[in-house]
Order: sequence, then structure tokens, then C-alpha cells
Amino acid sequence: MGDALERLRDAAADRAAAGVRRSMISRSADSGGMLDLASNDYLGLCGDPRVTAGAVAAAAEWGTGSTGSRLVTGTTALHGRLESALAEFTRAPRALVLSSGYLANLAVVTALAAALSSARAGSGVLIVSDERNHASLIDAGRLARGRRVRLAIAPHRDVAAVRALLADRTEESALVVTDAVFSVDGALAPAAALHGAAREHGALLVLDEAHALGVVGPGGTGVAVAAGIAHEPDVVRTVTLSKALASQGGAILGAPEVIETVIDTGRGFIFDTGLAPPSAGAALAALGVLAAAPELAARVLANTRRLADIALNLGMAPAPSGAAVLAITVGDAAAALQAREICAKNAVRAGCFRPPSVPAGQACLRLTGRATMTESDFAVASRALASVRDHVEVDVNPTFRQ
Repeated sequence: MGDALERLRDAAADRAAAGVRRSMISRSADSGGMLDLASNDYLGLCGDPRVTAGAVAAAAEWGTGSTGSRLVTGTTALHGRLESALAEFTRAPRALVLSSGYLANLAVVTALAAALSSARAGSGVLIVSDERNHASLIDAGRLARGRRVRLAIAPHRDVAAVRALLADRTEESALVVTDAVFSVDGALAPAAALHGAAREHGALLVLDEAHALGVVGPGGTGVAVAAGIAHEPDVVRTVTLSKALASQGGAILGAPEVIETVIDTGRGFIFDTGLAPPSAGAALAALGVLAAAPELAARVLANTRRLADIALNLGMAPAPSGAAVLAITVGDAAAALQAREICAKNAVRAGCFRPPSVPAGQACLRLTGRATMTESDFAVASRALASVRDHVEVDVNPTFRQ
């Protein structure tokens, strides 16, 4: 055991030298005077009294925990109301709530691949996954692959490559799996074109709308709605409740056949303890706020564009974004850490993405726009980014594969 622990210490030292050691960053309940440009609280609803009241009411009625899996004691009438509201808001046939968005991706991809690759269904499944997908989709593809399931990685947002992979496959069934909004730089998937390629070749399209819900599309209804494909039966979506909806959990949106497959066979659903009632209550309340104030989504996008303009005016080159995420490439991981610390000294909490979240040499500051930003907030952000420009060598001509 001593030798094993020594090797772990050596590996940690190597990570430190490469600038990819990680540590918890504690935030205070009152923000500590920091402008939050790091979180995924896009609508500013975390702590909103209406959302808090939803969580409190749910806890008072149902208790603090779900007490078991959804198939045993973990389903309440509240879960049903949340699923109905999610389906209605996103224009999906049905919704199924799980305890996290990560698990929603694992559950739906593995369950669909297993069902489609069964002996009765045909001769196997091809999963085509974008090379820059979120880790949950990457892990889902890896877990699903096997003797009758093959995983192929497609170049980023390359519809022609996806179409070629689908056309050349020997497997009878296929899944095309992609982020709807890519979480590092905010790029949008070409959803309508991908759906066209998938339908042409008899495949299902799986869209992870984690960073789209509440931000993209009419009133924040998502990329699929914006692309006009939300109602299509061969489109499957996943969402998180922990970003724009300021809660915890995830959901799968899709045709009844998809939802029933996950309920019957999805290990990530069957063996998952149900979403805690306070989280379900908070998400339902936040969804109600968004439905009643659809202008919140447009405000997020406008504020993100303004942050991008500030960076551009300072000589930086933020990645083109279609959502609330804004990436400013620094390059070196240690330099990106330094940039984050400079932001913190200037009262701005910024994200810092380093390998393996991004490829080597593409470490970045990751900022997020919020619907609640004020003129004072933009002034603070401008001063922080100016200080970064003055003290850190930022890549002013990065290559964004979009």
C-alpha cells in the first residue's frame, strides 16, 4: 500500500507541475462582495424568494428526502407535476426526472443503446458522439459500447462527418449524441441539420440541453424548440435543473417509447434514489418564474454579448457564443489560473477551464452572463478583465473550431 500511495503522491506532483491540480472554492451565502461570473445560475434565481418558497413548501409536505428509488418510494405527486411542467414548457411528449443531469445522460444513452442492440431489435448500434461533448455524454458512450454497440467520435459540429459515419455503418440502429450548447465556449450545435442527417439514416438524435434551457430559444425553451424539431419523435433531449432552474437534478425529454425504455431498463434510473422533494419543488417554482417572464432568456443573451464586447474592446478574443457561456482562451493552464486569481482580486468570480476539460494548450477563463447583471456589474467586470490583460499573456488569436 505504501508504494501505491507514493505513486499517487507522484501523480499529484505531476498534476501540480502541469497546472491542473484542483481545489474546492468555497463561496459565502451573501456572495462576499464578489460578482459571480462563474456559476451556471443564468437567470439569477438561486436564492430567489419564490424558488426558495417552492423548496420549503415541498420539504414541509414531503420531507427532505425522497426515501428511495423512483420505482419504490421515491416518486411523489410533486415529481409528476414537475415532469408535466417540463414537458409542456419544452414542447416534449413526456419527461422523466432523475437526481442529476449527468445521470440523465448516462441513463438514456445506455438504455437506448442496449434496447436497440438486443437480438430482437437487429444487428447492433452505432453511437456517433461529437468530440467536444460534455463528460457525461462521453462517459455514456463509453459505458454503452460493447460487442454490439460501437462508438464513433465525430469532428466538432461537423454535420457532413456525422452523415458519412451514419451512411457507412454496418449496424442497423444509430444514435447521434451532442451537446445542444457546448459547455466550454457556448457554441450551439447545428441541431436542425443534425436531425436531418439522423432522420435520413434512421437514427435517433440525442441533444443535451443542459446549458440551453432557460437561455436559448423562445423564452428559454431550448435549442430544439428554436430549431423547430422539439415535436419530432426521433429527437431525445436531456436537461439539468441545476443551472437556469437554480435547483438540482436532471430530466429526459422524449417520446413515450423512449421514456418507457429508460424506466424499464435504464440502470441509471432504476437504481437512482429519486430527486429530493425540496429540489423538485424549487425547480418547479423556477420553471414557473421563467414561464411567466420569458424576457429573462433574452436578457441573459444580451448581457453575455455585452461581456463579449467588453473583452473585445480590451483586445481579447472571446469565442463566438450563442448562449450564456463566454470563453476567453489563455492557453497555458498556469496562466489561466493566474487570470482567475486576478479576477478574484478585482471582485469577480470567474471560471477557469484546464485539461482535461479542454485540450492541452487551450486553457481559458470561462465567464457566464446572468439576467440580473447591472451597470455596476459591467463596470466591475471591465476592470477585472483589463487587469487580466495587463498582467497575463492572453491568446488574442485563438483557433475556435466552430
